[in-house]
Amino acid sequence: MRRRVLAPLLLLVAPLLLLVALLSAGAPALAAPTPPPDVSAGPWARPVDGAVTRPFDPPPHRYGPGHRGADLAGAPGTPVLAAGDGVVVFTGMVAGRPVVSVDHAGGLRTTYEPVDAVVGAGRPVARGTVLGTLVGGHAGCPVATCLHWGLRRGEVYLDPLSLLEPPEVRLLPMG
Repeated sequence: MRRRVLAPLLLLVAPLLLLVALLSAGAPALAAPTPPPDVSAGPWARPVDGAVTRPFDPPPHRYGPGHRGADLAGAPGTPVLAAGDGVVVFTGMVAGRPVVSVDHAGGLRTTYEPVDAVVGAGRPVARGTVLGTLVGGHAGCPVATCLHWGLRRGEVYLDPLSLLEPPEVRLLPMG
């Protein structure tokens, strides 16, 4: 009778004992999946991993000269990712270059060019969604191909690289 009780009990306890032994022996614990290396952990991410080849240079006035975005180095065929959650509002040609535009919360709009789009207008996208592939043709690019990444709030151009900077947090006194 004692053997009949111990056998089922060992079947229940043995897996637990094995798990405890593995964990105490330094076996790696299970971890949550990590995002792909080209997607940051925050709400915004770089659309391509390349270095900045030309930074944002705001125009002195609405129609003045300047650089209304940041150029990021890339290679032809590189996937271009949505920098944040939003809705694709435009895919098509602008001044002879293929452009994708995405509207985001807070009145922000990001633009990506030159991109051979794989998404269409009206499609919701999450940060890291492939919008298309990078193609050649961006004037002034010092490498094989550059992505021109733009950011606007309404009609005001902003530095898209500012999306990647951590927000400044200040603690205020209570009361």
